[in-house]
Amino acid sequence: SLKEVEGRIYSIAKDQYGCRFLQRRFDEGVAEDLQKIFEEIIDHIVDLMTDPFGNYLVQKLLEVCTEDQRLEILRVVCSGDELISISLNMHGTRAVQKLIETLKSPEQVSMITSSLEQGIVILIKDLNGNHVVQRCLQRLGNEENQFIFDAAAQHCVEVGTHRHGCCVLQRCVDFSKGVQKERLVGEIAANALVLSQDQYGNYVVQYILDEAPWIAPEVMAQLEGHHAHLAMQKFSSNVVEKCLKQGADDKRARIIHELTKSAFLGQLLQDPFANYVIQCALTVTKGALHASLVEAIRPHLPALRSSPYGKRILCRTNLKKA
Repeated sequence: SLKEVEGRIYSIAKDQYGCRFLQRRFDEGVAEDLQKIFEEIIDHIVDLMTDPFGNYLVQKLLEVCTEDQRLEILRVVCSGDELISISLNMHGTRAVQKLIETLKSPEQVSMITSSLEQGIVILIKDLNGNHVVQRCLQRLGNEENQFIFDAAAQHCVEVGTHRHGCCVLQRCVDFSKGVQKERLVGEIAANALVLSQDQYGNYVVQYILDEAPWIAPEVMAQLEGHHAHLAMQKFSSNVVEKCLKQGADDKRARIIHELTKSAFLGQLLQDPFANYVIQCALTVTKGALHASLVEAIRPHLPALRSSPYGKRILCRTNLKKA
């Protein structure tokens, strides 16, 4: 019974079997038991949230506690930078996500968001913390998440070029609306040249081209004059291909004109990455634009016939036997 472990509840909460025993007390729904357990662990709630077993008890508590108890938990975890530290922990992140899921009032939401705001960029880039940020995006309102959208826009290069940050940035694009989305997507587009060349950032640029196609002209304006250089890089070549596929006819023509007039065209045709860009250009063009591209390639035929990448381009033109 609970009476037998009175005074030792905090210590047994950190034990695998003790934790399960206490969770069963919650399941039985006896208010006195809930209050007794709460009283013994509230001063240790931060420690329990980051404990391999204790975090499960806290998650269970958050499902069944009263609003006064929830408010007391929030007061403890939202003091100083406790909430940031808990969110960065591999066990704590789950408890904080549960806390976000069970918030009941604007006051409670405000306590959480104010505490998270001070370390939001750190959280976005962290293996564990980024899941807390994503749970906010999923469960809170857009106004309540404004601090996330602001940080994502302000630090879009730092965030977008990070393994975890690039995923959060894409989720921000998904959840933002109206002016929020316009500002965020606009910042990403304004930094498209840097982001496109990064192993993670290129996915962010491609994502806004898919999810906010109205921003494509701005992205292409940022890349203009750099397409030959970008085509020969592993990551940015994917962005150039995306622009060729999704750009309006006039924008596509500008990219192709830039590539064909480049002093590096012969190199582009045989480059392990740029050759795919040229293949894409041949696929998405027709009429006079396609003909001009084929004619630009013609002088390079001898070199292409002996190049493994060049042969792929020949297969997409009518110059194979020329």
